[in-house]
Amino acid sequence: MSENLIEVKKLVTQFLGKNGTVTAVDGVSFTIGKGKTLGIVGESGCGKSVTSMSILKLIPKQTGKIASGEILFKGKDLTKLSEKEIRQIRGNEIAMIFQDSMTGLNPVMTIGKQLAETITAHSKMDKKQAWERAEEMLAKVGIPSPAQRLKEFPHQLSGGMRQRVMIAMALSCDADLFIADEPTTALDVTIQAQILELMKELKEKENKSIMLITHDMGVVAEMADDIMVMYAGKELECGSVEDIFKHPLHPYTCGLLKSIPRLDQDSSERLFNIPGSVPDLSEMPKGCKFCTRCSEACQKCREKEPDLYQVGKQKVRCWKYAPEGVE
Repeated sequence: MSENLIEVKKLVTQFLGKNGTVTAVDGVSFTIGKGKTLGIVGESGCGKSVTSMSILKLIPKQTGKIASGEILFKGKDLTKLSEKEIRQIRGNEIAMIFQDSMTGLNPVMTIGKQLAETITAHSKMDKKQAWERAEEMLAKVGIPSPAQRLKEFPHQLSGGMRQRVMIAMALSCDADLFIADEPTTALDVTIQAQILELMKELKEKENKSIMLITHDMGVVAEMADDIMVMYAGKELECGSVEDIFKHPLHPYTCGLLKSIPRLDQDSSERLFNIPGSVPDLSEMPKGCKFCTRCSEACQKCREKEPDLYQVGKQKVRCWKYAPEGVE
């Protein structure tokens, strides 16, 4: 059996918009090995969250669909599973840690009831066993006085505690793959460090795989083994953390790295920013999707989209790195 826990091949996810069908994820491919972390980075609107929702088949059927591609999890294509079959995998084998803990938790149910409900839905435990398991999970993620917290409502907990509850919920069913969508957004740096440390332990001590979605390159540097840089629904660069941080190839990746504040930077200097914004899905440039914001773009970039080229151990979608003779 392959050492890859999940393998996504040429995934295309589309939505019905006001001006017709738009493609939010456009032919994306990646793998995540057992006990490895893949960091997916890019600005808001690049397709990161839609990619994660596609894996769990959480795309709203009324407005969206997985148009093509394969999502092979433990050798099984998730795109071909029925709703009943995919429900068995959600939580049990693939767990999701959502971006906003306040909207991810039901405000009118206690923490204990929500955790116990999740546990009973994905295991054969009775209510008493599920409640004990819920208390054990809260203790595991470092929440003080777990028995008391089980009786409280989400609004009574801090943002950091709510996010820990979300992680406890994901942990409670012993999944193999954790999809963490901006797990530290809106948390202060101290709580962020604690959440990241918790996820590191999860990976190292329990050999779990993590798909980490973020726009924070600093978090990726600390957490990930490999990086996929996404822009306008496509992967622009893929490689190991070490290779991409030491030798970024794509102008977009270089821009993201230059945007990171540095301790040795003159405080009077303005922080670097990439000019412009991510294009609207219904008004994509004809050629390279980044050409309208790229200082190195040439006429060829504006007319024809490059493929993903292998450069050493990295892959990059840029005409600068096209093999000789490729047009």
